[in-house]
Amino acid sequence: MSQLLAVNHLSKSFGAVVVANDLSFSVTEGEAVGILGPNGAGKTSLFNLLTGALRADNGTIEFCGKDITHTPAALRCKNGIARSFQIPKPFVGMTVFENCLVAATQAAGLRGARARQHAIEVLNDTGLIDKANHHAGKLTLLDRKRLEMARALSTRPSLLLLDEIAGGLTEAECQTLISSIKKIQSAGTTIIWIEHVVHALLAVVERLIVLDFGKKIAEGDPQTTMAQDAVKAVYLGVE
Repeated sequence: MSQLLAVNHLSKSFGAVVVANDLSFSVTEGEAVGILGPNGAGKTSLFNLLTGALRADNGTIEFCGKDITHTPAALRCKNGIARSFQIPKPFVGMTVFENCLVAATQAAGLRGARARQHAIEVLNDTGLIDKANHHAGKLTLLDRKRLEMARALSTRPSLLLLDEIAGGLTEAECQTLISSIKKIQSAGTTIIWIEHVVHALLAVVERLIVLDFGKKIAEGDPQTTMAQDAVKAVYLGVE
């Protein structure tokens, strides 16, 4: 598999608050990578930098071999980077199907029957097909989380960024979500997942990156990384 994403010496600060501190890592096609760190570690800011919602102060971001550091957010989405939000942000006045159709047409560039068919396929894959005609504003938390994934997948991404998508779910709902994410990855989509529900993350990802104040303090296979003293001290609060 070839390299899909390369982050090189990425830095971003807001005054004295540093959200990315000389951050470097890469992600291979088809890989599932987890991002861990305490609140304020810079995890969501990293996603905002990758998607173009924030502009880096220094460093570069390469995607599919091209420098996208200064590429507008909408073009990054059209080129294959999609994300979910920690707090779901659907078009509440639209149906579940219409939410996905907007993504399929505006980001994936599909039209007519192709766009509708793609939206239906995504709803099938994410377990939402029975809710296709329900208004997004009336969904349960689990289904709103699923819709976040479905809208992102409707853009036909090669890289899917998931931001704390398991938060607030019951254990049964969490297992359902894990199954959906594994299915997405097995179909060929590369995943970077920020999550505080550690057991859910470890059920999916092959590699962990741990952040603290925007700086990478550990990286590697999940079990080895979680056992590192620096990770225990910063993330688990253990000496």
